[in-house]
Amino acid sequence: MTDVPAAAPSALSKLKIDRGVQASAGKKKSILPWAALAIVAIGVAAYYFVPRSVDVASTSVVMSTPSQQYVQLTASGYVVAQRRAAVASKASGRLIELKVREGSQLKKDDLIARLDASDIKAAILGAEAAVHQAEANVRQNTVQLIQARADLARARSLEAQGFVSPQTVENALAKNKAAFAATAAAQAALEQAQAQLKAQRVAQDYTEIRAPFDGVVLVKNANVGDIITPMSSAAGAQGAVVTMADMSTLEVEADVSEGNLSKTKVGQPVEVTLDALPSVRFRAHVSGIVPTVDRAKATVMTKIRFDQLDPRILPEMSAKVSFLSQEISASDQEPVMAVANTALVNRDGSDVVYKIKSADGSSNTVEEVPVKALRKLGDLREVSGNIKAGDKLVATPPTSLRNGSRVNLGAS
Repeated sequence: MTDVPAAAPSALSKLKIDRGVQASAGKKKSILPWAALAIVAIGVAAYYFVPRSVDVASTSVVMSTPSQQYVQLTASGYVVAQRRAAVASKASGRLIELKVREGSQLKKDDLIARLDASDIKAAILGAEAAVHQAEANVRQNTVQLIQARADLARARSLEAQGFVSPQTVENALAKNKAAFAATAAAQAALEQAQAQLKAQRVAQDYTEIRAPFDGVVLVKNANVGDIITPMSSAAGAQGAVVTMADMSTLEVEADVSEGNLSKTKVGQPVEVTLDALPSVRFRAHVSGIVPTVDRAKATVMTKIRFDQLDPRILPEMSAKVSFLSQEISASDQEPVMAVANTALVNRDGSDVVYKIKSADGSSNTVEEVPVKALRKLGDLREVSGNIKAGDKLVATPPTSLRNGSRVNLGAS
């Protein structure tokens, strides 16, 4: 009987169950839910406890004036001299002397320029000679009249005594009348010669161009050698020699919409700011309202007179005009620190603003700064505190914003 061979050990070993591997797999399966739960917990904690960026708009701390709280209406305009003249001459001639330039200060009747008057001077000499001749004729005829009157008186006396005939008296009377007529004619000729002389002297005065009022030369329109004519349409000729203005009559002319005309009245207080002097505010009043409407622009021109003129104010400067509801004082024009009304919020009973720090894009944070709210200045509020002009603030802080919060800046 033959023996049956035994099974190989390697084959039997393959039929064994590896209990260590099964335990390891089961252990891994039991850890996975806990790991997932931990990840979710970390995410929830990060959502609630890690600071998130808030989208906000920014505004700036500015310097404003208390007078802005009284502004009812604003308009724009220009400084205009109410007394202004293009100074010319009634005479025609070549300009031989010009005594002024732009900016020259003039008093009334000061000499500005002189035209060539050589022909007029010659005419004056002729008129003076004619006056002298007429005066001599008057004297001669006066003597003849005196002699004729004496002859008439003597003839009448002799006639009364019977020494001369009535015809002789008639002849003496005729001579007296002729002498009287000649004397009257000579006197009329003298007056005519004097009038001619006066006319020539007036013509000479026209060659001397003088200031019509106290003022300043704004523009020099002609130069020495130019031909000056009253009618400047002639080719190569000039009309006005200079343009001047009375600087004491400077006013602002501003256009007000006819829909806002009810907010303005004569005597109303006004604050004027000039573009050339932005840091200076001038007090003024409405001096007049032109009683007509510009149909093209639907505006009415108002004239504003400065309470006190400043030598820095010049004609044609552009101006911004604020019509006020009441009079203001010098203290109302002193600049104060102000913020937008919406930037000021109350936290735990205190007024605060949120100052933006490290404004370099996505890493901006805010600092909660306590301030003291003072006067309301229209859309602004006067404040005092640890801020300064130019600081960036959150324009409208949300209720969730706190000290140290991160913010993203949107449109300011």
